[in-house]
Amino acid sequence: MTEADFTQLPDLALRTLGGAVVYANDEFFASRENLISPGAPAFDPAEFGHKGKVYDGWETRRRRESGHDVALVRLGVPGVVEGIVIDTAWFTGNYPPFASVDGVDIDGHPSEEELLDAPWEPIIDRVALRGDSANTFVVDGGRRWTHLRLNIFPDGGVARFRVHGHPRPDPAFLTGTIDLAALENGGDVVACSNRFYSSPRNIIAPGRSRHMGEGWENARRRDDGNDHVVIRLAGRGCVDHVEIDTSYFVGNAPGAARLIGISTAEGISDESSWVELVPRTTLLPDCRHRFRVDSPIPVEFVRLDVYPDGGIARLRVHGRLE
Repeated sequence: MTEADFTQLPDLALRTLGGAVVYANDEFFASRENLISPGAPAFDPAEFGHKGKVYDGWETRRRRESGHDVALVRLGVPGVVEGIVIDTAWFTGNYPPFASVDGVDIDGHPSEEELLDAPWEPIIDRVALRGDSANTFVVDGGRRWTHLRLNIFPDGGVARFRVHGHPRPDPAFLTGTIDLAALENGGDVVACSNRFYSSPRNIIAPGRSRHMGEGWENARRRDDGNDHVVIRLAGRGCVDHVEIDTSYFVGNAPGAARLIGISTAEGISDESSWVELVPRTTLLPDCRHRFRVDSPIPVEFVRLDVYPDGGIARLRVHGRLE
């Protein structure tokens, strides 16, 4: 997989997905939590604090002894890592010259002490970093990880730590009625007609959106077509009810929407192969729409069509895995 490929996958470490930086041996200049903040790092050349220059990242003090600095990250969703970005944006004379990444797969909720003593395995061997750059690394192996350890040699600052891959949640929690489309349950976006303003992956993010920017908004259409997004569900399952949420989309909500499903990837391009789950229905702006679904046919992919365009805050596809 190339860099261009893996950066399109979900960031499994994001705070908004439930990720956390659970430990760092040093964070004297800048907090470890910044590593997984959403969005690009900010920088104000005139901003200084009591400890020195303020950076939107994780920055340790200058080492005067042997060793190196580490940060432990709990992934928001366990998964198979395809690529990692170690972003040193704005760090120029104070970035780490080298780094490595290790991983571990641990059940439950291990404590800080348990993680420090965990049997870590290398994911990325020691590599050179560039300052003020998004350093990208393809990961091979196909292993599932729950936690990653970022090692920097010997010290310095990292703005963001991105962990792109495929969600692999614990199947023990995928029983009963669940949101089959949710990213945290293993769903993901596989196709989209337009993502001009924001990512379609937002509609399967955890929780409710807090503003329009946390949904999916496409550009205004000037033709006779309509926009759509295709989602691969956590697995093949029977859909029970659906929620199409246009919260915060007022003057730019779709006029109508439809949800259809298909049981396998074969036939996705064939309109006649899809099963209608929610027929084309008028939508209201800034409203959570709920629909019962009466279809015994299990599906593995769903396609949400919006007419002709407009923003969606969340899509929930509740059902049971086959």
